[in-house]
Amino acid sequence: MRLIIISGLSGSGKSVALNLLEDLGFYCIDNIPVDLLFTFVKDILLDQDAGYGNVAVGLDARNRGDNIERLPTLIRDLRREKNLSCDLIFLQAKNETLLSRFNETRRKHPLSNDSLSLPEAIAKERELLGPMINSADLLVDTTSKTIYDLRELIQNRVTKRTEDKLSILLESFGYKHGLPSDADFVFDVRCLPNPYWEPQLRNLNGTEKPVQKFLESQAQVHEMVDDIVLFLEHWIPRYQTFQRSYLTVAVGCTGGQHRSVFITERVASRLEKNHGPIKVYHQEIPRPA
Repeated sequence: MRLIIISGLSGSGKSVALNLLEDLGFYCIDNIPVDLLFTFVKDILLDQDAGYGNVAVGLDARNRGDNIERLPTLIRDLRREKNLSCDLIFLQAKNETLLSRFNETRRKHPLSNDSLSLPEAIAKERELLGPMINSADLLVDTTSKTIYDLRELIQNRVTKRTEDKLSILLESFGYKHGLPSDADFVFDVRCLPNPYWEPQLRNLNGTEKPVQKFLESQAQVHEMVDDIVLFLEHWIPRYQTFQRSYLTVAVGCTGGQHRSVFITERVASRLEKNHGPIKVYHQEIPRPA
């Protein structure tokens, strides 16, 4: 049996993730009390029904604070005592994005009331869910992700992860848009020659031939790729030994269009041989409709 626990801030996409898992054949329960989780898993393991081979549950801040604090211990017990494959996925987004989403949908935040404003409810929820954030196997920041981006990420990275296999994501980003909060390692490539200052390359990105040709002609670029690959080849086995399920590596340049995209693609290609398949995501490049 495989258990996926989906948690996160209200408005960050938990329902989208659970709905996708249900579409993919997972038996899904939303907002299960933490107190019932161990009993629920024990009962369905005894049942041995094939329909419970893949299970996903949603947990949020409507649980009591002391129960949320106990969740990391409960997950360890499930893995050890029940020999269970269990992933805790935590979704989050920036406060201004959450505020915008609630205002657009006119939904009520589950913690807001007459004495607690929406910004205060978001801050309280972030504090209550702190133990889950710290124990999450995978953090997903949905600030800049569409519903379709999130569905694709959950499907390709979570549901397709084989047991005992590290799921690796390389993502490019632009520093002017802020650091990605879900990265385990961040590499800054702003020291490299910038195609942006070449007028004919400015409106292109690092996946296109003219930009690639420009960067491939720079010795520093090859040194940077070699150094990042050497670092990751050294540390990926340590993460696997540590029984981590997910590793997220971010590569950033100023705007996230040229250098970071090119470096991300090259590093991913080099890592594929020993650690594939490698997932690649470019935060600042618009996705096809």
